[in-house]
Amino acid sequence: MAQEKGTIYRVAGPVVTAVGIKPRMYDVVFVSDLHLMGEVILLSGNKSVIQVYEDTSGIRPGESVLATGAPLVAELGPGLITSIFDGIQRPLVVLQKKAGDFITRGVLEPGLNRTKQWSFVPTAKKGDKVEGGSILGTIQETPDVQHRVLVPPNVSGTIEDLREGKYTVEEPFCRLSGGTTLTLLQRWPVRTPRPYRQKLMPDIPLVTGQRIIDTFFPVAKGGTACIPGGFGTGKTVMQHQLAKWSDADIIVYIGCGERGNEMTEVLTEFPELKNPKTGSPLMDRTILVVNTSNMPVAAREASVYTGITLAEYYRDMGYGIALMADSTSRWAEAMREISSRLEEMPGEEGYPAYLASRLSAFYERSGRVTTLNNKEGSITVVGAVSPPSADFSEPVTQDTLRITKVFWALDTDLAHRRHFPAIHWLISYSFYLNTLEKWFDDHVSTDWKSHRVKAMEILQEEASLQEIVQLIGSDALPENQQLTLEIARAIREIFLQQHAGHDVDSFCPVDKQFKLLTAILEYGRLASDALEAGVPIGDILSMKSRDLLANIKYEVNFDEYLEKSVAAMRKEFQTVGVA
Repeated sequence: MAQEKGTIYRVAGPVVTAVGIKPRMYDVVFVSDLHLMGEVILLSGNKSVIQVYEDTSGIRPGESVLATGAPLVAELGPGLITSIFDGIQRPLVVLQKKAGDFITRGVLEPGLNRTKQWSFVPTAKKGDKVEGGSILGTIQETPDVQHRVLVPPNVSGTIEDLREGKYTVEEPFCRLSGGTTLTLLQRWPVRTPRPYRQKLMPDIPLVTGQRIIDTFFPVAKGGTACIPGGFGTGKTVMQHQLAKWSDADIIVYIGCGERGNEMTEVLTEFPELKNPKTGSPLMDRTILVVNTSNMPVAAREASVYTGITLAEYYRDMGYGIALMADSTSRWAEAMREISSRLEEMPGEEGYPAYLASRLSAFYERSGRVTTLNNKEGSITVVGAVSPPSADFSEPVTQDTLRITKVFWALDTDLAHRRHFPAIHWLISYSFYLNTLEKWFDDHVSTDWKSHRVKAMEILQEEASLQEIVQLIGSDALPENQQLTLEIARAIREIFLQQHAGHDVDSFCPVDKQFKLLTAILEYGRLASDALEAGVPIGDILSMKSRDLLANIKYEVNFDEYLEKSVAAMRKEFQTVGVA
């Protein structure tokens, strides 16, 4: 498209007003001689309001503005996996080599390497009729990910030439009827969802290996989940765990406005971790989009759209994607800052009135779908929310809860008691329980639902007893209620608590989760039978059975240790006359 030149009329932080250009909404422009990238967010008369993705210090009215006539696009193709991008898809490793540890303003680098050659193996052949989404061939992008080369959406024709070989992302590898040539590089507007054939029911769980999530509050593949919590409750660690252990094919991790030290931990830790399924480095299935809190606020919004567009690209190949957005509160704060500089009418707590619609548009790009090539792909979106003072009634948390189907509520009191993950079992919920029930019945046990319900009943009864305990102490309670407190404590400490840094306990398969909960509930049943048989509560609580169960989850040979522990537990209760 033809480029237009204009001039800066006004500068207000990251918001620049220009005259002399006639762009469309969300067109990309370059501001000043420094060539700072920005995006048109408001058209008013002859003025164009631009949010600039870089620091505007020193920019003044009268300097030049160049309109590109095109929206912000993501570069799609082989080389995305293992990459680390900023919010506008500049590769940070390349920028570091070019400009040092701090990004120089106006530095632009393409998202994909232009010189690396990729070995392309065709699966289609000359004469085949293809359309948008058709698979032309494959590239082994990493040991874990086979890149399926797709015909871009809205392109169709008959293959006239398609050859195996090594290509850079800009070299034509295929020619269609009508003279259309295809390269490995595709571009897609980040604010436009990529098309698919049909949305499917969310009836397959995203297995995370985290007991409180998979057993009590599971999320479906293609579903949406929200992790709100105050400072120090473990939002980022929880998302790290999901990124490490979830059974998604590809992870897209968006660090949106988070502290630099937290993102440094991700950048240094992930290359050292191993994929539990393949044994190869975890980065071989991961894309990182980094926009830390000290980077320009305008790029936070771009980072979210960039990340979801990259996820949709791999979903269209038939992969399951888990996208972590940490955190959407920082994105909302960026919207609030931009909105105030635009002098828009503020909504609740100063957030713009369109906050809910922007959040909805983002989460709605999740889903388990039938792709254009009739494969099955999914994007599961997990968004962290950072409510001030852990106040879940604030607008970002409330708007997110209205949109997402799973609520993992991180509790400050639990975190202070060193109970991690600090997900509160009485506040959290999952709307996918009914649709996922058949999968758990088929793949785990038909007792999965009854065990979960029984454990929740015990935890709820414990909560109702806690008020009395605080007034009169647990010793004043009837013996059956004292036993309830003990069983609930076993569920909390043995099952719900999980050690993120432990080699064994960091990840717990669903069958192991079920067996562990079954053993705890059996301990509760035997203890209740003993109490009914007249065994004093003190004798029951002094038994070694509970201590045996407490160590099971840390054992490498879990099944063997479980069998021995349960046998010892039954034998101990038999000594007091309980079968």
